[in-house]
Amino acid sequence: MIISKVVLPRRTFLRGLGAAVALPLLDAMVPAATALAQTAASPARRLGFVYVPNGVIQEQWVPAATGAGFDFSPILSPLAPFRDRLLVLSGLAHRQADSFGDGNGDHPRATAVWLSGVHAWERRGRIGPTAIKLGTTADQIAARELGQATPLPSLELVLEKPTAISCDSGDCFYSNTISWRDPTTPLEMEPHPRVVFERLFGDGGSAADRRAQARQAGSILDSVTQEALSLERTLGPADRNKLSEYLDSVRDLEQRIGRSEARGAAEEIDLPERPIDIPDDFEEYAKLMFDLMALAYQADVTRVATMMMARETSPRTFPQIGVPDQHHSVSHHRNDPDYIARKAKIDTYHITLLAHFLETLRNTPDGDGTLLDHSMIVYGGGIGNGNLHEHTNLPCLVAGGGGGRLNGGRHLAYPEDTPMANLLVTVLDKAGVRAEELGDSTGLLNTATLADV
Repeated sequence: MIISKVVLPRRTFLRGLGAAVALPLLDAMVPAATALAQTAASPARRLGFVYVPNGVIQEQWVPAATGAGFDFSPILSPLAPFRDRLLVLSGLAHRQADSFGDGNGDHPRATAVWLSGVHAWERRGRIGPTAIKLGTTADQIAARELGQATPLPSLELVLEKPTAISCDSGDCFYSNTISWRDPTTPLEMEPHPRVVFERLFGDGGSAADRRAQARQAGSILDSVTQEALSLERTLGPADRNKLSEYLDSVRDLEQRIGRSEARGAAEEIDLPERPIDIPDDFEEYAKLMFDLMALAYQADVTRVATMMMARETSPRTFPQIGVPDQHHSVSHHRNDPDYIARKAKIDTYHITLLAHFLETLRNTPDGDGTLLDHSMIVYGGGIGNGNLHEHTNLPCLVAGGGGGRLNGGRHLAYPEDTPMANLLVTVLDKAGVRAEELGDSTGLLNTATLADV
């Protein structure tokens, strides 16, 4: 680490017309006398929660062996390069997603329970709105504490346009988000990359105002170029390189969003209130949103993020991998080998997209490590066997180093019906966030098993 003479506050922004671009962690942001010690001892910890709907093919997901010597299952094989930063957990369940006499509703309840551990509840009256009740989700418990140090307490993303998706029972809003600020306040998941980008780097004004400013200025970065050049002259060589690489990544994302908007705009005559910025190609879309999530971590705009790969009962098809069928229909394979193979392809494809995200985090320096070293990314869903709508033996991974508090490289098999809420309170605990209880949690998972510290 090279310490420059200038000392910058951690929350330093480059400001321009309608833009405030946060900076990544630079050496100059830590006093010279304590830079190395502080960066190594207390790196910022990031939390991410990535949801996949409709269950998985469990026989091709769960590794055959437990412990450190496990072989990657067919579905998880794209994650082999991240073995040392990966935990595979089996045996976890969300029994609060079962029916308690309130109808089928397994899909919306699965979404609702995943980060809350609470049974989705509703009451319909002849007069007045539907009453809802869930619970504060793990991401928002983390955001209350970790979000005090960042401009955005949390970021909520979804890889699907807001469309009318059929629900098997109950209210569809339970399927529309995995994030609840409190028991009666669900948070909207944002599907538009342009809106996400503006939320991360825009500064004031309505969305229409920011779009007008973008048309005038051409780029959010254009308006902060002079300030960036002035700052660059005060930094040491290492920080200059970090700043240059970071601004290049911001520029690249902005250009990718602009290209996808241009393609969408050409197909639309009447523009809606929000920009048409979702790429037609799903893989491009997913990688773009994951890169925005990583950029938000890198800039320390937020330390808590959630992502829904799709909503439960999603009608998305995957012709690009040879699966023209809808995801939900394929999940009800009725033990047909052909449909099982198609569902396994979808599950593996989702894992390849997760691998792209983890690779981005691993390639992004953060203090004396990388973003992956200092993050914990929980990946999974609220349904295990999609064919039977079971909420047991859930697909569950935890990736990252947790700032030195999480040791990977293992498949951990827990007793059947161990509450997944126990994992949630354990992850929060590893992030330095104390949660006495969460949903149906009964305590922390065996910390000696999860980590040596």
